[in-house]
Amino acid sequence: MKNILIIGAGKSSSYLIKYLLEKSNEENLYLIIGDISTVNADKLINNHKNAESIILDVFNKKQRQNYIQKSHIVISMLPARLHLEIAKDCLTFHKNLVTASYISKEMKELDMAVKSNGLIFMNEIGVDPGIDHMSAMQVIDKIRNNGAKMLLFESFTGGLVAPESDNNLWNYKFTWNPRNVVLAGQGGAAMFIQEGTYKYIPYHKLFRRTEFLNINGSGKFEAYANRDSLKYRNVYGLDKIPTMYRGTIRKVGFSRAWNIFVQLGMTDDTYIIEDSENMSYRDFVNLFLAYSPSDSVELKLRSYLKIDQDDVMWEKLVELDLFNPKKKIGLINATPAQMLQKILEDSWTLQEDDKDMIVMQHLFGYEKNGEKKQIESSLVVIGENQTYTAMAKTVGLPVGIAALKILKGQINTPGVLRPISKEIYNPILKELEEYGIKFIEKTVPYLGYNPNIVIG
Repeated sequence: MKNILIIGAGKSSSYLIKYLLEKSNEENLYLIIGDISTVNADKLINNHKNAESIILDVFNKKQRQNYIQKSHIVISMLPARLHLEIAKDCLTFHKNLVTASYISKEMKELDMAVKSNGLIFMNEIGVDPGIDHMSAMQVIDKIRNNGAKMLLFESFTGGLVAPESDNNLWNYKFTWNPRNVVLAGQGGAAMFIQEGTYKYIPYHKLFRRTEFLNINGSGKFEAYANRDSLKYRNVYGLDKIPTMYRGTIRKVGFSRAWNIFVQLGMTDDTYIIEDSENMSYRDFVNLFLAYSPSDSVELKLRSYLKIDQDDVMWEKLVELDLFNPKKKIGLINATPAQMLQKILEDSWTLQEDDKDMIVMQHLFGYEKNGEKKQIESSLVVIGENQTYTAMAKTVGLPVGIAALKILKGQINTPGVLRPISKEIYNPILKELEEYGIKFIEKTVPYLGYNPNIVIG
């Protein structure tokens, strides 16, 4: 049998494991799923004869290398920062590797060694990055092969709560790593180009400059700019394109409310709060407000941020129980961002029967024979429940499909790769359609610069 080692059995692994188990008899596969706990893996395996769960400490070099050496291919579902040592072991023991994470500088530096060993290290093969790359490149290549010139590429993705499970004022629940949500947009200005002009949005302004979208009959959304859209010009072969913009989708109104946390300083992850474990939610809010011997926390916050008591922004804050003097944070030596995350997880965690939703939209503007045209390509995927989420489906299925095709020699170009070539994206997108992950394309009037940017 062909051993597939999956390292990490977190929220995004459910569909990956389900897919490979369904293929295991036909393809002669055996899954070894390693994590620091076997609880989730055991639940997903459900006593299947072609899989086992193991306790695997990724920092235990001897144990890690032992299992990698016994595998035919390795899939790492760990956070991106933990891939490198696994990648080095894969080089040592001549194993192919698949991850859903962005290619780091350190991973890219392994490219020559990976190629010389005839190996494939496939990265960025989840949803974003992943499905976004494949679906975009399929249309871009089609446009260019038709002799047209690309003028505009905008791409937006969001992990949201599905309408039937949307029962809070924020229209949002966590569908992936909450820490990444809290820290979104930090680390430098958002960078993009519009109509040949470079644009930069500093973090403190990011959530007040949004673009409105109507997506495939699923309603109205907003999007804020991702940190660096410019690097994808080279990746997609669009170095001279006048407009390139990538953004994150939320329901309308989310960004304006999230900006409250940004302006207060609650998303800061650079320093520790003294005595954080004993603080109440109300104490946490009060940390960021001026001292007053008489005014309440509520009054100080409304005054500072100029929020009326009947404003929906105020109702959103109250809904999170932010002013509760009895609820404790309970985190030792926590940063403001970690404390905010704890508060939000109390309200925004998916319940057992909740459904999430992945929404993606690409806009392609191009010119041929002096005529400008635009294609809109949209994807909406609804999850099943808390375990089999749309997020897990759109991350895990591309990972599993890519791993199996590498294992079978159907993807055979060596190197540290992302899925931007026809060899990779055509067969994977075709198989994804069998699982309901399919884009709807339509031609729309060419707009060029989007006039729906809101500047607050």
